Amino acid sequence: MANVPLDTDLMEHLRGARRPVVLTGAGMSAESGVPTFREAQSGLWARFDPVELATPEAFERHPQRVLDWYAWRREQVAKARPHAGHQALARWEAACAALVIVTQNVDGLHQRAGSRNVVELHGRIDRDRCHHCGERAETPARVCAQCGGPLRPDVVWFGEMLPEPALRRALGAVSEADLVLSVGTSTLVQPAASLPAEALAAGVPVVEINPEPTPLKGRTLYRLRGKAAEWLPRLVAIACD
Repeated sequence: MANVPLDTDLMEHLRGARRPVVLTGAGMSAESGVPTFREAQSGLWARFDPVELATPEAFERHPQRVLDWYAWRREQVAKARPHAGHQALARWEAACAALVIVTQNVDGLHQRAGSRNVVELHGRIDRDRCHHCGERAETPARVCAQCGGPLRPDVVWFGEMLPEPALRRALGAVSEADLVLSVGTSTLVQPAASLPAEALAAGVPVVEINPEPTPLKGRTLYRLRGKAAEWLPRLVAIACD
């Protein structure tokens, strides 16, 4: 990617950004070796449908099966390491404290790279919360200390709403942004998919980094075909110049 010339206007947007927002999806984490949701249904888990592993009903019917699958997923996440793209965003935040990362990923790789201003739309796989009252568990346990309800991974399952505080914060960040990057996301899963579209509708420039084309369209859209680990260090170097 080093030899691909960048649009002059894009470079100016990067240098002038004071309230950048970076939206990240599964492709960002896949570059660190974190299996996507579909890829995680392999081996022993290939015979299960997603509704048997990641819904409230599945947990209520077969809690141990769901917990075993998430234990396996946690092992995969623990092996992953932040890549150059994650590290570049942490450097950008150090230079621009107003930068906000809004992620659909649940692996915590942004924080492990050093980013602090991260909005987790889908929760975190390494945390637990009560299935009944929603209280987060501070220590490993099987039931919630407050109400006695069963603990489950602190992630958003199929059929569940996104956490309202996180969604509200994400919408607020995009509404105030002067530059938005959409990285490694298909822009298909709602409501997260609406965030770059809202920025474009408001005339905010959006930079899309993805190896594959997506449905995202707009008059101030800059498409960069490729991986986050290749593009983000270059873009951040320009933004921090």
